[in-house]
Amino acid sequence: MFRILFVLLVLLSPAVLADNTGLSALQITTNPDGSQEYSVTLQVLAMMTALSFLPAALIMMTSFTRIIIVLAILRQAMGLMSSPSNQVLIGITLFLTFFIMAPTFKQVNDQAIQPYLKEDITSVQALDAAIKPMKAFMLHQTRIKDLETFAEIAGHPKVASNQDYPITIVIPAFVTSELKTAFQIGFMIFIPFLIIDLVVASVLMAMGMMMLSPMIISLPFKLMMFVLVDGWLLVMGTLANSYGIGV
Repeated sequence: MFRILFVLLVLLSPAVLADNTGLSALQITTNPDGSQEYSVTLQVLAMMTALSFLPAALIMMTSFTRIIIVLAILRQAMGLMSSPSNQVLIGITLFLTFFIMAPTFKQVNDQAIQPYLKEDITSVQALDAAIKPMKAFMLHQTRIKDLETFAEIAGHPKVASNQDYPITIVIPAFVTSELKTAFQIGFMIFIPFLIIDLVVASVLMAMGMMMLSPMIISLPFKLMMFVLVDGWLLVMGTLANSYGIGV
């Protein structure tokens, strides 16, 4: 997956585009008998293939998974089914992901993309250099137990260092660790809102107002508490700090 994305970056680089001022998506070949054959250029085909893998790479190799799950649990805990909307949550997650991944992306650009564009290294060397920062980021957030589990499933021999694990083992282990961490953070966020729901439900039951939905009464109190404690800043700060940003 990462190899395909790197090919896309190379194909869209200024150096390549400069050599192909008229990048044609379709080539027409005229046969001796007068018939014509149509073929898609290799660059366009690779570009289209890489674009189809971009969403998966964004979810599986960055902080996107943890952030979107935590924000979804927060919305559920507050009792807001559609506010903020999915588009807003995804937008917040994207920009927070870029903020968290900025140092890693900078390393990829400095160590792989720029040297390759200057023709200081080959494409294979650039690919290896680009994988290292991404792999280091994922390993830093991955539990050893998850790495060992997927290595055992794949039949990979034991290694002296976690850096020796191939990227095909690191990615699923990283996603598994991200899911667990996201649910742990979501659980801690859910507890205060659950306590408010329990208190409101108990008060309504004591007053004999059992026909009135506790969610309707508790929603203003949950919103007020969230605003008073500056909840959005706390959530965003917690997510960023969980990746070592600002620590």
